[in-house]
Amino acid sequence: MIAEEEIITPLELKAKYPLTEKAVATVMQGQKTIRDILSGKDRRKFIVVGPCSIHNPESAFEYALKLKSLFDEVHDKLFLVMRCYFEKPRTSIGWQGLINDPYLDNSCKIDDGLTIARKLLLDIAEIGLPAAGEALDLITPQYVQDLFSWTAIGARTTESQTHRRMASAISCAVGFKNGTNGRINLAVNAIKSALRPNNFISISPDGHSAIIRTKGNKNTHIVLRGGGGKPNYDSASIKKCEEALKRANLPVRIMVDCSHENSNKDPYKQIEIIRDIIKQINAGNKSIIGLMIESNLKSGKQNYQENAGNLAYGVSITDPCLSFDETAEAIREFYRECSW
Repeated sequence: MIAEEEIITPLELKAKYPLTEKAVATVMQGQKTIRDILSGKDRRKFIVVGPCSIHNPESAFEYALKLKSLFDEVHDKLFLVMRCYFEKPRTSIGWQGLINDPYLDNSCKIDDGLTIARKLLLDIAEIGLPAAGEALDLITPQYVQDLFSWTAIGARTTESQTHRRMASAISCAVGFKNGTNGRINLAVNAIKSALRPNNFISISPDGHSAIIRTKGNKNTHIVLRGGGGKPNYDSASIKKCEEALKRANLPVRIMVDCSHENSNKDPYKQIEIIRDIIKQINAGNKSIIGLMIESNLKSGKQNYQENAGNLAYGVSITDPCLSFDETAEAIREFYRECSW
């Protein structure tokens, strides 16, 4: 049996939660700063940091307030961007994220999920903190993409031609992750594709089917997240990635994802990875432009199905995370130790 249910249009949601002057300034400045970091005009590194996935908007906003304080503290050397992931790709089955299932009960109230996500992004932008997301679905960017300063294309979708075309339309910088098998050529090819003008089918702001014609996105880079059971943040892997980008005549710009297979999903391994990256930068590496860290108010993870209705506040329900205090200490170490 197939059922159809109309949902709110992008225009209707944006009318309900419109951009404010403060939000626009936050997003635009965030996009410009990251572009300048990618081009070398800005010598800072940028760090995408925050929950593996957001399931509770109240705890996410509390995290944002804490991160904004840290943002102000390290702003002269580091540019912090809050990770706000509302959709979750799945290898097989599992919770698909706040937009798809905001109440964690498989009711899939997508209207509510889109509304909660947009309101939270507006609240975060209002405090002056830039946000980052993952473009997983081809439709949802019409509802929330105007509030992101950086966007990821994940390991499972980097090989998708449709996602590559979509990335060519996104106005902010886009990071392509290497494949789940660890192959970096998938991301290299994705960058090459997103550089070019493209055409793809999505929806218009008023909810009608539409052909999206793009000009290409020059502000792209690779994200190394490990794969195939192996990490790829070490200096030998970084050099191999640099050489692949050079052979493809692409800018040599690399972000290291400290989580996923680089850490074997051990949140504390992220701290070791950050220290390794510090050593590489201080030894003269010029290609590493940023980091990604999975972090929440509290450390670890919880099984949301086993704890339904009684979830611990500020604890991840997907990948295990560092606590905010542990994260702040690691970022401060990065701030103190890196010389550029």
